Amino acid sequence: MPKKLILLSRVVLVTIGSVIIVDCAILIAVGKINFGSVVPLLLGIAFVTHGIFWHSVIIFMHQHRWLSYIWYALWIIFSIWLISFGIFIYVLQQQIKQSANPIPEVAAIIVLGSGTVAGKPTPTLAKRLDTAAPLINSQKNALAITSGGMGFGQTHSEANIMASYLHDTYDIPLERIVQEGKSTSTAENLIYSQELLAAKGISLAAPIAIVTSDFHIIRAASIARHQGYLQPIMLASLTPLSIRYNAWFREYFAFVSGWLFKEY
Repeated sequence: MPKKLILLSRVVLVTIGSVIIVDCAILIAVGKINFGSVVPLLLGIAFVTHGIFWHSVIIFMHQHRWLSYIWYALWIIFSIWLISFGIFIYVLQQQIKQSANPIPEVAAIIVLGSGTVAGKPTPTLAKRLDTAAPLINSQKNALAITSGGMGFGQTHSEANIMASYLHDTYDIPLERIVQEGKSTSTAENLIYSQELLAAKGISLAAPIAIVTSDFHIIRAASIARHQGYLQPIMLASLTPLSIRYNAWFREYFAFVSGWLFKEY
């Protein structure tokens, strides 16, 4: 490989790796320790190490031929993964754009849970509720459902906290909101909401709005269709820029995991 190309490769690896490390370190420092911050951090460290110690790595690989095969295989696997990740992000972007279209008349509006802290919605969940509120207010005849169970040590279900937020922040009457307070996952959010829909005489064939975070809409829509929702209309809330790309990274693996476990 030409020296200039080697130098460029090293600079690119160190630059990208450093950006990833700083980004993930900040998230971890503020308590956001999850797959979307830890795995990219390790990847960033690998990039920086490889860029700085390029020649040592190459020499070591030549001295241990079998390791060089593994090294090349790992780069091939990484390249294939990177392409698939790029495709996922492209499709996600298209779905996010589509969700920004005006919402038609719907029979119900389901707001999916996303966690609470100290009896309050997390910032991500608050964004979902902020996105759902104008639709709930504009479509008075639509059934509004907040969905989320009771976590360990909590005294109120997530659905109850969500309903209280909508009432306190947007003056939406509590009697307008039906609370699904048993679920602990997206799949359960949508399964248990079916019982509430049926109790109100709403068919799964009717148009039903599902409100969730932008990074989550592909997986949520796939789960909904798998469960029999024939017209799920996705409404995406904007993920804060500080965690957006890490959320997309984490969601890619969650989507693959859901496919492997036949959630859709």
